[in-house]
Amino acid sequence: MPLTALALNCTLKPSPSASSCDLLLQQTLAALQGHGVKGELLRVVDYNIKPGVTSDEGEGDDWPMIRQKMLDADIFILGTPVWLGHPSSLCQRVLERLDALLSETDDQGRMLSYAKVAGVAVVGNEDGAHHIVAQLYQGLNDVGFTIPANSCTYWVGEAMGSTDFKDLLSTPDKVAQTTRVMAQNCVHLAGLLKKHQYPGQ
Repeated sequence: MPLTALALNCTLKPSPSASSCDLLLQQTLAALQGHGVKGELLRVVDYNIKPGVTSDEGEGDDWPMIRQKMLDADIFILGTPVWLGHPSSLCQRVLERLDALLSETDDQGRMLSYAKVAGVAVVGNEDGAHHIVAQLYQGLNDVGFTIPANSCTYWVGEAMGSTDFKDLLSTPDKVAQTTRVMAQNCVHLAGLLKKHQYPGQ
């Protein structure tokens, strides 16, 4: 069966506002599509993601739907803008909701995310991309996702500048190359995990 991917954009801008993070995630999904991966992109701010650390926080909570899409996909890409050197508050909320995976296991005692790989996309015009990638890598790994080599892509503009990624006339070659490598490595590892899941406990 072909691989699938879900990308979550944690921008603070609701649709249809232009979003640099959205653009980078679209490019990431296009790179994955080049390897035959069918992807879907959701903007977290467009949904009611209630605060909490369970998989379902009750009436009106949209997280269960997003969670199911994530568990159905082979590749999970978490994208966030940089705010004051940190991921967005919505990205933090996603991590908090993912915490429930720590106690949810299959019939062999594995976390439900064990067969999934994850990547990270970060965009902004201030420093902090490496710091954010490190934070998200650790959080995603804690809840059972497998992190391939070089599975991040990012763009950071001039410090205190006003130019956004979406305003560039073209994507810098190095960013495009990094996105391609990320997609290639995610697809490679996801394919291996689909055929050879981690052993049960």
